[in-house]
Amino acid sequence: MSKDKSVRTEKLKNVLKEKTKSLLGPVLILLLIVIGILIIAFWKEEETPEEIVKVNTYEGNSSDIVLENENLKMVMDPETTQFTVTKKSTGAIWYSNPQDADEDTVALKSDIENLKSTLLLTYSVVNGVDTLYNNYKYSISSKIFNIEATENSIKVDYSIGEVEKEYIIPLVAEEERMEELLGNMSKGDASMVKDYYKKYDINNLGKKDDKEALLEQYPILEEKVIYVLRDGVKDNLKKKLEEFFSEAGYTDEEYAVDKELYAQSGESDKPVFNVSIEYRLEGDDLVVTVPMSEIEYKDEYPIISLTILPYFGAGGTEEDGYMLVPEGGGSIIRFNNGKLAQNSYYSNVYGWDMAQGRDYLVHETRAYYGAYGIAKGDASYLCILEDGASYASVSADISGRTNSYNYVNANFTILHREQCDVADKYNGEMFMYEQQIPDENLVERFRFVDTGNYVDMANAYHDYLGEKYGEAFDKNTDETVPVAVEVIGAVDKVEQILGVPVSRPLALTTYEETQKMLQEIKESGVSNLSVKMSGWMNGGINQKILKDVDLISDLGSKKDIKSLLSYAEENDIDIYLDGVTNYANDSGVSDGFLVFRDAARLVSKEKVELLEYDTVYYGEQDWKDPYYLLKPTLVTEMMQNLSDAAAAYGAQGVSFRDTGYQLSADYNQKELVTRQTALNMQLEELENIKASGLSVMTNMGNDYVLGTTDFITNMDLKGSNYTIIDETVPFYQIAIHGYVNYTGKALNLSGDYQEELLKAAEYGAGLYFVFMDAESTELQNTYYTQYFGSNYDSWKDEMLEIYSRYDAELGKTYKQRITNHEVLDEGITLTAYEDGTKVYVNYSSTDYKIKSGITLPARDYMVIQ
Repeated sequence: MSKDKSVRTEKLKNVLKEKTKSLLGPVLILLLIVIGILIIAFWKEEETPEEIVKVNTYEGNSSDIVLENENLKMVMDPETTQFTVTKKSTGAIWYSNPQDADEDTVALKSDIENLKSTLLLTYSVVNGVDTLYNNYKYSISSKIFNIEATENSIKVDYSIGEVEKEYIIPLVAEEERMEELLGNMSKGDASMVKDYYKKYDINNLGKKDDKEALLEQYPILEEKVIYVLRDGVKDNLKKKLEEFFSEAGYTDEEYAVDKELYAQSGESDKPVFNVSIEYRLEGDDLVVTVPMSEIEYKDEYPIISLTILPYFGAGGTEEDGYMLVPEGGGSIIRFNNGKLAQNSYYSNVYGWDMAQGRDYLVHETRAYYGAYGIAKGDASYLCILEDGASYASVSADISGRTNSYNYVNANFTILHREQCDVADKYNGEMFMYEQQIPDENLVERFRFVDTGNYVDMANAYHDYLGEKYGEAFDKNTDETVPVAVEVIGAVDKVEQILGVPVSRPLALTTYEETQKMLQEIKESGVSNLSVKMSGWMNGGINQKILKDVDLISDLGSKKDIKSLLSYAEENDIDIYLDGVTNYANDSGVSDGFLVFRDAARLVSKEKVELLEYDTVYYGEQDWKDPYYLLKPTLVTEMMQNLSDAAAAYGAQGVSFRDTGYQLSADYNQKELVTRQTALNMQLEELENIKASGLSVMTNMGNDYVLGTTDFITNMDLKGSNYTIIDETVPFYQIAIHGYVNYTGKALNLSGDYQEELLKAAEYGAGLYFVFMDAESTELQNTYYTQYFGSNYDSWKDEMLEIYSRYDAELGKTYKQRITNHEVLDEGITLTAYEDGTKVYVNYSSTDYKIKSGITLPARDYMVIQ
């Protein structure tokens, strides 16, 4: 301590002494208590133990581990944890990993290790650098895993990381035993061993030895003289020492005991992760579970994602088969199709989580159901994503890119992150991560099918949905084509008022005009009619937050809307009042919205402020007003408010523009709501709405709403044009047809309505139109040019012509299951129903001869009873 500092310290002591004398007794006692608490808190903080991830160890087992029921037999190799599943009725065998991975001439060494893995793990660090670990190299080959087998399950606990290889040599040994072992060695061997060990005696330590540190690391030193293996001994030398000790009589059992003398045994300062996989057999299903609550990691190495069984059932270059991916209604990628110049397949289950930031958008990847599969010859499996599906994305690729196998798998995001703004002087990137992994499970259900036909795979999915939703997933009784008509009430348009630009509702279809439109459609013979009323309140299509429901005066009064709804009820027209429940414009305190209170948060703690993306340069359209993602608790409140309004006005049902279509979390660290929790909250509210007697209409129709929705509009039948895809098929539609009514996109707003109509005929979809009473020119100088084709008078004759033929030929199929689907030729498809009805569709520009005497016209469909 310097002289000046000592003087200052002495003065401070004197001042404190004088001050203390003047204090009253109770005050002094209080002060001492406070100081004591601070000291305790300080020491507690100092004494917080370093974070440790305990490493699993392999117990050793030469016998195969078997799970078996009347349908399936699973056999696991305890040395590799790879396994087979055999379908007893057919003898079909499915492998967890490719059997000839080591002979793969395309794959690099790291890719071969991936092929031999049952789990892939990606972790990151604060600067966002990601690292992929496979559990073959970083766990299985190092024997740092443990298997727990019972009669009903097999659980494998993997430690994944760069853990030092263990050699059977004493890390720490008591003097007496070490001298005995050395005595059993030759002079040269004993001399070499002594060079790599240091002897410690608590009563005779060297000047540089830290007594307290040594006692903390080697507690036995308090009582015994010990030998300690020196730091930095190379593995080749440890291997040599292992031979010497083995010959001297040192055993595995002794090694296990000696490790206990070393306080930090089993720890690693490198990234190490503990992840468990549990396997169970249920009927025809293999159920694979990763309990996220049991995942262990160090805070400085957050886990970004997990891929479970990445190569299950993968097909080789000599095999014939395909992968089924959830693109559109379903898409097929054939094994070895040679499309290596194209990107591999990728899709987010339930689309993008809007509480995750992104700077640009080229293409929105979205799957509205969590299922994928592989077919080989006369066998196939369907993997259904259950718990944790909202965290998943589905990937698929063909042989020849990184290895010689065709595979499809699901990757689950574990911890979410966000880039943070840092000081201007720092040029690197810094990221914030979720603080903890949710206490949930990731569950994949592999259902094995006796054929390689995607129709049978879809039937297996249908059976699963029936098991899951029970009576809520009932067959309907429709005798005619379901038709959905969306009526646009009002949009917003900027007007000049006293020279000031003001955004005001622009009326496009009043309640009275809506009633007149519906009356005309009904009288024209459209019987199975459902109407979605959009833009009917709170400012129109660009709706204000649903704290309250305020009618737009330019559309009519409460009396007018009640009159419309009364007419609809009397004429068997189902009207659904539509609204936005997940988002809000920054419309101000007067509308009940406060950004800092009501908006969801990114991981970086910023509010989720959203902008539309430009289709030309893919960036944000920052000249438009932003909108905000609401907290999940507010979303369910808005859902309830909308349904209450629908009930109060006497509507048949409620339509959600976003719920059931878009799903987002809230990463507010104080009130974290995971995406899966948000899903469950919305589903619970949908069930409450159904229980109240209201019907439900949704957009897109994510699979979790199938037990609550009555009508799905805007379903993406075809999906995106991934070039790697060979065929599109109605997998999802085969599973739900006859149980839930659905439509594709609105015909009159499609770029090619004939193409959309043909797709509807192939996929068993109903008809969907979007109408307004106003002329299209009314939309000039607005942001709503997408509705230019929605004038009712311009489209009513075309609509009725389409409907008349469609209903006459297909009306009776909507209460039936789809029993078969085939791609007969390029652009030629066949869809068959329970009563034998066959629907042929020709997408090509030339006629096609179905059979002798029957020709299918170009760009048309044909129904044969």
